[in-house]
Amino acid sequence: MKKIKQNYLTIAVAAAFILTSCGGINKMRDNASEVDYEVTPNPLEMHAGEVQVTVKTVFPEKYFNKKAVVVATPVLKYEGGETAFESTTLQGESVEENNKVIPYAGGDYTYTGKIPYKDEMMRAELMVNMSARIKDKTPIEIPGVKIADGVITTPNLVAVNPKAILVGDKFVRVTPESYTADIHYIINKFDVRNSELKADDVKELTEAVKEVKDAERKAAKGVLISSYASPDGDLEKINKPLSENRGTSAERYLQRVLKKADLSETQEEDFLKIVSTPEDWEGFKKLMEESDIQDKELILRVLSMHSDPEVREKEIKNISAAFEEIAEKVLPKLRRSVMTLDVEVTGYSDEELAELVKSNPDTLKMEEILYAATLTEDWKEKLDIYKKAAENFPQCFRAVNAIGVASMNLKNYAAAQEAFEAAQAIKDENIVKNNLGAAMLAQGDLAKAEELFTSAMGAGDEVNYNLGIIKIKQGDYKAAVNYFGNKPSFNAALANLLNGDNDKALSMLNELGDVDCPMVYYLKAVASARAGQDEGVFNNLRTAVGKKAELAAYALKDIEFAKYAANEAFTSILK
Repeated sequence: MKKIKQNYLTIAVAAAFILTSCGGINKMRDNASEVDYEVTPNPLEMHAGEVQVTVKTVFPEKYFNKKAVVVATPVLKYEGGETAFESTTLQGESVEENNKVIPYAGGDYTYTGKIPYKDEMMRAELMVNMSARIKDKTPIEIPGVKIADGVITTPNLVAVNPKAILVGDKFVRVTPESYTADIHYIINKFDVRNSELKADDVKELTEAVKEVKDAERKAAKGVLISSYASPDGDLEKINKPLSENRGTSAERYLQRVLKKADLSETQEEDFLKIVSTPEDWEGFKKLMEESDIQDKELILRVLSMHSDPEVREKEIKNISAAFEEIAEKVLPKLRRSVMTLDVEVTGYSDEELAELVKSNPDTLKMEEILYAATLTEDWKEKLDIYKKAAENFPQCFRAVNAIGVASMNLKNYAAAQEAFEAAQAIKDENIVKNNLGAAMLAQGDLAKAEELFTSAMGAGDEVNYNLGIIKIKQGDYKAAVNYFGNKPSFNAALANLLNGDNDKALSMLNELGDVDCPMVYYLKAVASARAGQDEGVFNNLRTAVGKKAELAAYALKDIEFAKYAANEAFTSILK
């Protein structure tokens, strides 16, 4: 009988323990609303493709059962699904496990976690689900509590529009040509000898004059006669009149040539100019430097030490052995008149190039083909022209690079990558590295793109712009602002807004003026919402939706405009 009583007592104690235990955690379930949550950020935000949240949970006094073990799990719920953050296990002060302890007298814990972002999360609620147990008993579920809204996705507005650099043409429509011939004279003479007129360079000059007259695209622009005397006679009495008379004799010859070619009547007043040099010391120095004459260095030293012509001449003549060689090899070459005919050659007109690049591109030079591509705004036409340039001039990296640029503009990024790789194989240029990075970025390979952009620094502002896009995608908005600089663009404004400078963002967007891009006005609306400027929100949203109707549905989900959800003016714009 005594034994039976003892069993009843044991059962009663156990039952009381169970009831007490369940009652404790049931109390936690029933009083779940007394737990406070501080969520940062709130609403939740997406950065670098992730949603990160910090939750500080404060448990009130006498809430957390001393024997309870609680598993807390933040869960982001959205239409069509939910995604759980990593769970945290907490325990009461009497539990002998290795978890964060929450005292019965009250306490808190701070949790930080992140999950990959999905587009479905744009409109979501952050819940905290908890379950509580005592020892190995079956846990009870504590009702989930909404603690925040989500998700702001403004970084996703970044325009992934990397800039490729086109290495332009070097086309010059009007190019200069010059034809030069020398007439040499006997010492102290200025008459033109027939033997001089038979020299090849004089014949070529004469033929050039005739050709200019008959050529449709050539025009004679002027003739310069530079006449000289060698520096070995009296300056005033001999060399000065001698050099002038040599110029006159050369002029008489050229006038006959011009008249025979019917060019003399077309001459302007300053068409033919004569410049005389009584003593050609510059020519003398040049010939001496090129010579192998004995005592060359000594003579050059005389020239550097003395500027007076008479002193120079005297000192050089004192070097008797060398002067004899100078008189034979150098001075005769300085007794001359140099005749130079300047000609302008006018290339094809824009109309002619536009026609020829289609009908007969093989007749065009490299620069003419590349320039012809600039005469159309159609990137398909440009691509065809660049392909022809690369076909005719396969070793010109500019043509192959241009194929890549055209492909980028046609959004054929795989073809662009192929072209840029081919251009890089021809010439390893930083410009091409940037362009290859642009193709990789457009195809989503941020790591490879960043590597290429970094190695292409200095190739142009386009590199910095492209790196700015990378930094927005990585969530490094301060770096993005630095890369974009102060030049206004949609992405530069977005970077400033994300970096906390709303005023700078609005200023940049306003600097862009009246543009056709709907996203400029959408971002203006976002910046206006952050600044509390209701009219700015409504006016810019109205313009954005007017330019791109799909933005209405997007704006209805955008948490940036959450406070306007019940605003009649807002909802009427987005109907």
